[in-house]
Amino acid sequence: MSKSPDISVVMSIYEDAHYLRGAVESILAQKGVDFEFIVVNDGSPDGSREILAEYARSDTRLRVIDQVNAGLTMALIRGCSEARGEFIVRQDADDISLPGRLRRLADMLNNDSTLSFVSSWSDVIGPEDEILLTYKRPADPDAATRQILHERIGPPGHGSVMFRKDAYDKAGGYRRQLYYAQDSDLWLRMALSGKISYAQEVLYRYRITETSMSGSRHYAKLPYARLVDELHKLRLKGASEEELLAQSEDFIARNRSYGFRASDDETLYFIGRCLYSRRDRRGAKYLLRCLKARPFNVKAWIFLFSSLFLSRGGTTERPAKAV
Repeated sequence: MSKSPDISVVMSIYEDAHYLRGAVESILAQKGVDFEFIVVNDGSPDGSREILAEYARSDTRLRVIDQVNAGLTMALIRGCSEARGEFIVRQDADDISLPGRLRRLADMLNNDSTLSFVSSWSDVIGPEDEILLTYKRPADPDAATRQILHERIGPPGHGSVMFRKDAYDKAGGYRRQLYYAQDSDLWLRMALSGKISYAQEVLYRYRITETSMSGSRHYAKLPYARLVDELHKLRLKGASEEELLAQSEDFIARNRSYGFRASDDETLYFIGRCLYSRRDRRGAKYLLRCLKARPFNVKAWIFLFSSLFLSRGGTTERPAKAV
């Protein structure tokens, strides 16, 4: 490719073979935009590389970069450094971009120079594409930016964001010290020099499973989230972050009070509870699996018993509740 594309899609893969085809096809099917698709294979041992090679043979927009396993942050640093587009959009390997996503987000950035990055409403989906809930965000960019910077609520999901490459470079990009929470840290720094805006429609679906980062690895992220908050407080005060960044490993070790062991039954309970709230009887199987792992989860028993009385008409097509 000689001409630089308008958009660079950046994705990292590691043991994502089960959902990878859906994620890749949801990007390659995007219409009305000129884009390249950069996928960093972070040393994945599960056959993901072979799946990507199959798509790359038939679509020259897809470019695969192989590296020794180094974690998501380092893979995204590599991918973004290779990006040639004016805009960079993220995509996670187990998530889905809905039709029109790239065109809609690019139009938002093209039409408003005050925006550094944009996102949209997002569906949270389960292991079998069940819609669990919908995250809705404010329409006003000032309110959305204020929420991120000062209220610390409502940050966009990592894979749902498109940002200007020059805003990314100006903010310093992803920081290698952050194995987790690298997205929140980047959004906070980018929001200091430009606003965020949300398309008022669902354009992205991100997945929660027992093995996903949003599921089983949730607790591992908490010490990093605390570090990001401390760094943000220093920036708002006009103080230097360098000393804390240099001591980041010690800070994370001291704040690892929740431990790093994942709790699969909590993820299963969450999925089952969300489906129950939508009157979707498929929640029962997740509650049963939760109880198999932790038989004394009283709340899971209550929701499971109640789910037996749901009408058979309950489906994931029911309108999602705003959260």
